[in-house]
Amino acid sequence: MNQNKLIYLDNNATTPTDPRVVEAMLPFYTQHFGNAASRNHPFGWVAENAVDKARQQIASLIKADPREIIFTSGATEADNLGLKGVFEMYARKGNHIITLKTEHKAVLDSCKKLEKQGAQITYLDVKADGLVDLQELEKAITDKTILVSIMWANNETGVIQPMKEIGDLCASKGVLFMSDATQAVGKIPVDPKAVGVHLMAFTGHKMYGPKGVGALFVNRKNPRVKVTSQQDGGGHERGMRSGTLNVPGIVGFGKAAELAENEMQAEAERLSKLRDKLEAALVSNLEECYINGNVENRMPHVTNISFKHVEGEGLMMTFNQNIGVSSGSACTSASLEPSYVLIALGLGDDLAHSSIRFSLGRFNTEEEIDRTIKQVSEGVNHMRNLSPIWEMYKEGIDLDAVEWAEH
Repeated sequence: MNQNKLIYLDNNATTPTDPRVVEAMLPFYTQHFGNAASRNHPFGWVAENAVDKARQQIASLIKADPREIIFTSGATEADNLGLKGVFEMYARKGNHIITLKTEHKAVLDSCKKLEKQGAQITYLDVKADGLVDLQELEKAITDKTILVSIMWANNETGVIQPMKEIGDLCASKGVLFMSDATQAVGKIPVDPKAVGVHLMAFTGHKMYGPKGVGALFVNRKNPRVKVTSQQDGGGHERGMRSGTLNVPGIVGFGKAAELAENEMQAEAERLSKLRDKLEAALVSNLEECYINGNVENRMPHVTNISFKHVEGEGLMMTFNQNIGVSSGSACTSASLEPSYVLIALGLGDDLAHSSIRFSLGRFNTEEEIDRTIKQVSEGVNHMRNLSPIWEMYKEGIDLDAVEWAEH
């Protein structure tokens, strides 16, 4: 056993590409290199057939019609296309969109952009466990509301929203329901039609497929949803997303979807056991550890833990030569601000700054979890031994009552 082997526990940021996916993709770089839109010769036909097969594999995973899968460069583009495309297409009906403060930046920043174009956006608070307050959501819907956009599973806490209840509410109000399901698809059963989701963004690289390819599910019947294209030129993807298709990426995305459909249940059971082992050991080994978010409704492979009176970035530096984890979303990791998701759950800056997200994956082993427990525990104890604040806490001093001098 190589003790120096790096342990990867940041699978919510990206997953390694499964070797079986790479194997499926390789011929489409050199042997079958045709453009899927070249319909006049065998090179194009082979590419088009490969894209059709992948579209069916992906549709099967989410129990959709293949014609409802619109390929994009990833979930960020799919979120942009869904939000901006609906806003433009349904402008006559209204200009109001409802979302959550805990959404991914791809949704929040798209909404900010739409506000500059006249959209009215309601950013709802979540409850302390990260779940939407359905009564607040119902109150927020007006006759100008055209869309509710709520993510299926949160990227930082793994909390899964009550999708069927949200879908039923939107249906009763005649409002479209969109979901960023990037963290859910391929990990847990996701069936947008069964819960009333009309548009859904997801991507290949979160489910052991390649980066640079994603999809937007767009409902075709009851109701038939339309979106205005945000990218012009060629009218690809039923006129909703122009651009030469990334055939190798799409083939890989399809293979990843097929693998997920076949292996998801067993994988979820295995990972939830490893996650629970990691969580239980850290909480029992260390004082003042808190699990963030609802522990009943969450993804099987994710835990977000705050280690009180330990600065998260500093803690990670004690073991980040050996373990890859994150203190929040990969898209905001360059920021020194505390996680806006955890702040929205009501955590103070100190606890939010002390949190680490562990997201396990297909290739993690129990031996790696054992090593992680040991190294994280040692890191927390090391940081606390150096901390005068921890010393004061242990002496029973009420830290909230201390008046800190300003420099």
